[in-house]
Amino acid sequence: MIRIQYVLLLVMGLTFISCGSQVTNQDESNWQRLFNGKDLEDWVVKIHHHEVGDNYADTFRVQDGIIQVNYDGYDNFNERYGHLFYKQPFSSFHLKFEYRFTDQWMKDAPGYTYRNSGVMFHSQDPNTILKEQDWPISVEYQMLADADGNARPTGNMCSPGTDVVYEGKIDPRHCINSSSQTYLWNEWVSAEIIVKDSLVIHKVNGTTVLQYTSPQIGGGVVNRHDPKLKVDGKVLNQGYIGLQAEGQGVEFREIMIKQLD
Repeated sequence: MIRIQYVLLLVMGLTFISCGSQVTNQDESNWQRLFNGKDLEDWVVKIHHHEVGDNYADTFRVQDGIIQVNYDGYDNFNERYGHLFYKQPFSSFHLKFEYRFTDQWMKDAPGYTYRNSGVMFHSQDPNTILKEQDWPISVEYQMLADADGNARPTGNMCSPGTDVVYEGKIDPRHCINSSSQTYLWNEWVSAEIIVKDSLVIHKVNGTTVLQYTSPQIGGGVVNRHDPKLKVDGKVLNQGYIGLQAEGQGVEFREIMIKQLD
């Protein structure tokens, strides 16, 4: 009797392992690569002072399978805040990417841009961003790195033209710090953004570092935008994903997304 029970348990265990493997494989197949590793096909550039599609001085480029924000073609920065947007909007999703900073920094960029970049989501359509609009109306997963020994968490939230609910109420701060540790500027860091309905989760190297809810249009920071698009209080439940360029060199790789039901 004991032997029969053992065989049954063994068969059940093997069945569970087999099913688990199928689930894992199916789960992996749901991930979509947004970056093909070769070029910027399917991505749209918008840089402040320039029209949509004008990749001034080859700011965004692909080198060795990596998307670079590179300023070697610039004489001066001149507030050319830029974003590289994926071609389609997303609603509920799980986004994964890796990033690290380079030793490039434009000295005439604002001091806060030093070892600072981000990934925007729930952004307005890049084709609606005016030539002289500085930032897209969006929510930002802010990336920071060590700056001369100062502690700087990464995976923070910033809100150009938006508001979020944090700890039960709309938070008036433009940026909310995460609980992450500080990372070296040239260290590859794994980042994740999970958006499920109104809940947003930020993760760094697999650890949840920040949660908030209810992204919506509001707040300030965005300048010279189309006033018809800035409807404060309007819920943001979808939008575009954009990689940021604000005077600091940065690299991105392994950009993948899974849409959530």
